[in-house]
Amino acid sequence: MEIINLLEECRGAQSIVISSHIRPDGDCVGSCLAVYLFLKKTMPCADIKLCLEKPSEKFSCIKGYEDIDSNYDVSTEPDVFIALDCEKSRLGEGEKIFDVSKKRINIDHHVSNELGSGDVNYIVPHCSSTAELVYDVLDKEYIDTDIAKAIYMGIAHDTGIFQYSNTSPKTLRTAAELIEYGFDFSRLIDETYYEKTYVQNQLLGRALLESIVFMHGKCIVSSVDQKTLDFYNATSDDLDGIVNQLRVIKGVECAVFMYPIGNLQYKVSLRSCSYVDVSRVASYFGGGGHVRAAGCDMNGTFYDVINNISAQIERQILEHEQNQNQNQEE
Repeated sequence: MEIINLLEECRGAQSIVISSHIRPDGDCVGSCLAVYLFLKKTMPCADIKLCLEKPSEKFSCIKGYEDIDSNYDVSTEPDVFIALDCEKSRLGEGEKIFDVSKKRINIDHHVSNELGSGDVNYIVPHCSSTAELVYDVLDKEYIDTDIAKAIYMGIAHDTGIFQYSNTSPKTLRTAAELIEYGFDFSRLIDETYYEKTYVQNQLLGRALLESIVFMHGKCIVSSVDQKTLDFYNATSDDLDGIVNQLRVIKGVECAVFMYPIGNLQYKVSLRSCSYVDVSRVASYFGGGGHVRAAGCDMNGTFYDVINNISAQIERQILEHEQNQNQNQEE
């Protein structure tokens, strides 16, 4: 798909809204803040709003975080709506603003949004992150240290600090160009990716202690129930990183972590190491994501959810084993 020029696409707009998906992650926040800072710099006379569900405080080290409007306080039909890192159905409260906007721009890298939801689309499936695509569409002469820092964070988070299979040579070249702007990239990753509070580590310990290994050790599942969350006075933000820690257990190909988001309703996170495409699993249940990192919402008891999820994972594991056997016979 041909690269767009975001500044040209927004030229002449008096009101611009930037938004992204519910439960914002690092790529979402980094992409949105980078675009917000860029347009505030290049279009100082325009009314530019960044509307997002309240992101984790760990992202407050990025400039512009304090300007995020989590009330979606937009009273007029925007001239331009920029939807980042998702298609319109995942915008939450932002979807109704998207629908009435005069011009809609969609920048995303999810396979499930291959055609795009906007009037103008820049969709590159299998790209490392939306943040990498944001770097493509911004005029480089206006990128400064704060913008570069936001983009780098987005790329780093969605690549698992450059270890997931979506990390390409272009991704690494982009990261190299970004760190030339001089921010402390090592501290940035520590603050937003690795550092955990005492409560977060307590919850991680509980999740590891109560995890279940199955499929001959190829899969692992764990959950944190509402009673435990209440005991620690914790929120979903305190569960970040648990599924990644489950994934790195020796012998595990696929990790599943879930927590309640309603009565008999779970948020399910999936990670894989080498051959299970968890985006296929998540898509089957109405979710989405990437080959090695995906998620969905599911209804039922814990056992209902894991039985349904495991059936889809097992299908891919068996396919892989059959292919290996055929290759050995040949």
